[in-house]
Amino acid sequence: MLETSARLLKLLSLLQTPREWPGPELAERLGVSGRTVRNDIERLRRSGYPVDATRGATGGYRLAAGAAMPPLLLEDDEAVVLTMAVRTVAQGAMAGMEEVSLRALAKLEQVLPSRLRRRTRALHQYTRPVPPDRPSPAVDTEVLMTLAAACRDHERLRLDYRDHTGAATRRLVEPQRVVNWGRRWYLVAWDVDRDAWRTFRVDRLTPRTPAGPRFTPRDDPDGDAAAYVAGQASAAAWRYRARVTVRAPAAAVLERINPAVGVVEAVDAGTCVLETGADTLDTLAVHLGLLGHDFEVSGPPELVARLRELAGRYARSTPPAHGTSTDGATAPPGR
Repeated sequence: MLETSARLLKLLSLLQTPREWPGPELAERLGVSGRTVRNDIERLRRSGYPVDATRGATGGYRLAAGAAMPPLLLEDDEAVVLTMAVRTVAQGAMAGMEEVSLRALAKLEQVLPSRLRRRTRALHQYTRPVPPDRPSPAVDTEVLMTLAAACRDHERLRLDYRDHTGAATRRLVEPQRVVNWGRRWYLVAWDVDRDAWRTFRVDRLTPRTPAGPRFTPRDDPDGDAAAYVAGQASAAAWRYRARVTVRAPAAAVLERINPAVGVVEAVDAGTCVLETGADTLDTLAVHLGLLGHDFEVSGPPELVARLRELAGRYARSTPPAHGTSTDGATAPPGR
């Protein structure tokens, strides 16, 4: 038997056809009793759906004239989530889609019951997003659809791609996933010429059509395309890199490290190596300080110097422990 929400949607679909539906026929189509059909009809009416009923041997149910597009059958929380999701896109969460989102939002609000429309408008009017710290790169919706279709159909693609320096290359790839991370879109694909996984920013590529021959898909890189993108995109932006020995089991460090921060490799039961990096030395120092375990850093020299400077600053920022001088030596007893 269909769940209530799914059954009501199917009932609405039947009622929108230009005919009357006898109660027993609706019950048979839905796999429920006549009493359940009558209860469902009342639910639709309470939600604002104009369902007419006629009695007699030829009577039945149908939507009233002019109700070809009735209010959406959504629970209150579903309507709020859907409307706010479209509003978020309209406010620029997906660059290049603002106008399309506004048109979709206008259509959505037209078919919402007045009660839900009032609630969602109130939520929009009295909430404010924090503006992004940098503009989003424009992404063509058609390009996204082309890439997704190639992933679905396992078809090779030829791409014109510009790297971060603006240099253009032609790539032959086997597309695997399209990943959205923050305000950017990435294509994860197997680069045929380089015989390796690669990550491509969607705003920097132009697919050439038609698509190429089909290929046999591989497993996602590292078992998770999204985690792979997070690691690759972060590492590409790092100015400083470090290989750090951590005095803790790899599992304990992995609880504090996500792929965007670094890669953890076990050495033995109580030691692991963390390969990490950051745009600034201070950010890197913060990451290491949050590990919650002892660690050893051999380089780069700039990081070693910065950690020593910070260690001295932290030591000077607190009063010495009882019986200890500011340089760490034991103080003589007072008289």
